[in-house]
Parts: sequence; structure tokens; C-alpha cells
Amino acid sequence: MTITTNIMNTDHVKELLHKAAGLDKETGSARNKQIMHRLLTDIYTMIEDLDITPEEFWQGVNYLNELGANGEAVLLAPGLGFDHFLDLREDAKDALAGELGGTPRTIEGPLYVEGAPLSDGEARMDDGQSPGQEMWLHGQVLDEAGNPLADAIVDIWHADKKGGYSHFDPTQSEFNLRRRIKTDSEGKYRARSIVPSGYGCPPGGSTMKVLESLGRHGNRPAHIHYFVSKPGYKHLTTQINLAGDEYTYDDFAFATRDELVVEAVEVTDSKRITEKGFKDNYLDVEFNISLMQTSDDEKQNKHARARAAASQA
Repeated sequence: MTITTNIMNTDHVKELLHKAAGLDKETGSARNKQIMHRLLTDIYTMIEDLDITPEEFWQGVNYLNELGANGEAVLLAPGLGFDHFLDLREDAKDALAGELGGTPRTIEGPLYVEGAPLSDGEARMDDGQSPGQEMWLHGQVLDEAGNPLADAIVDIWHADKKGGYSHFDPTQSEFNLRRRIKTDSEGKYRARSIVPSGYGCPPGGSTMKVLESLGRHGNRPAHIHYFVSKPGYKHLTTQINLAGDEYTYDDFAFATRDELVVEAVEVTDSKRITEKGFKDNYLDVEFNISLMQTSDDEKQNKHARARAAASQA
């Protein structure tokens, strides 16, 4: 028999929440106290409303221990829609400020590494040791009026054929499939690389335990990440999905946006293959980017968060 209670509005629980959040102390962060009080209030309310048992509560606590030990919190967050929700809020803020436009943002993901090599105009991203179909990735960076933006920095990273990322995958060389490219006088960037594959969350890992309990999968489509920046313009965090992937419109991380689904065109012409220095047919992937002007210094930089850095970076 379920026995419902209603103790949230009692003086005892209100005092408990007040003290647990440190609101009875002069020291500490006022912002942290505000957030903690709201978080605890919502969790206490959920425990009461859903009649969560002590067994269920401690299962959750033990899961958090496991999640932290596995380092998968940054993987679970996009899987539960937090990253996409934050993007939607930023879109709404931009709309209110009259700054919504340009290439759409979408999630960064957890696998960026600071300090990739910088090239002018063009770069080779793969180390020549990674197997896979070759790819010519290129485009132009423009302002909202369609004028080319020279000297913009296009920071690109993506997975290999197995869905692994350098730095996190010890079998790959440092900065493999990671480059920063400064656009030329016409705002163009060019990169020689290999076609990436999507990836799945680690089987049996902390993220998959949650997703499977919800009847969900943990797969991402083939995609390519971008940071694009130039002084005086909003920093863009985005990624493109390659059309035709099984998970293009069923991404567990909710990163797909229609404007960011790009067709990869196979090139079979021997002359073009030779001109690009490829050995066989390659995929041509074009992604043009539009940046919005802003006078807000904060919007010109990527938001602060913990990011990996190579030892030499």
C-alpha cells in the first residue's frame, strides 16, 4: 500500500532546506546558495510527489558515484538533452536581442582539445595512418550580408573511421583529425581528411544504463565539429551531420538541425582526384558558414568550460 505524505510545506522541512543550502550563513557564494536551495527543493518535492523509496534514492546516489568514476557525466548530459536545451535558451536570448541569425549553433560535445595546429587557408587533418575514405571538406565564411570574412579561424575536429577521437583514443597520433584553419582573402577554408563515422556510448557504461532504462539507444551519426570565430562577430559552436546516416535524424545527443545536414558528394573524376592528391574516389563536403556581428565581447568567445588540452598545447 502506498502512503502519500505532504511534509514539504512544514516548518521543519523549510528550515532544513534553508540550512542545507547555507542560507543561514553569511559566508559562501550567494549564487551557489540560490541554485542549491532550488535544486534541493525540487529534489525533495520529487521524492515526495513520486513516493521515491529509500532504496531508489540510494540507488541513485550510488549511480552518481559510478558516473563520476567513469567520467561519463559529460556524455550523459547531452544524452538527456541538457546541451540542446542550453542551445535553445541561447537562441531565445539572441532573438530577444535581435541577434538571431547566421549559421545555427548546436552542441559542442565533450571531445574538443585545445591547441590544434593552425594553418593558413588549407590543412591536411589526417596523419596518413588513419584508414577510411578520403574527404575534401571546404567552404566559405561570410557575414550576414554575404561578404567574405578573411582571417576567421575555423577550428574543426571529428572522429576516425571507428568513431574514435585523438587524445581520447590512444591509438591515434596527437591532433589527428583536428586542425584550425585561418580563412583566406575570400573567406575560404579547405581541409583534406577522411570520412568520419558516428559512435555509440560505451556498452555497459553509466550513460547506457540510463538510456537503456528509458528504452533509448546511445548512438550518434557521422558528424564534424566546428568552432568559428573572428573579432567583432559572435563565436559559433556548431557541427554538421552527413546526410544518409542511420542516425542523422535520431541522434541520442539531440544535435541535429535541418540546416546542418550536409550532402557528401562522391567524386569519381580522375582529373579532380589527381588534382587533390587523393588515391581514389573521395567525398566532397561543402559547408558554408555565416557569422553575425556583435559588440558584446563575451559573445565573441566560446563559453568557459573545462576542456582537454594536449601536453604540448
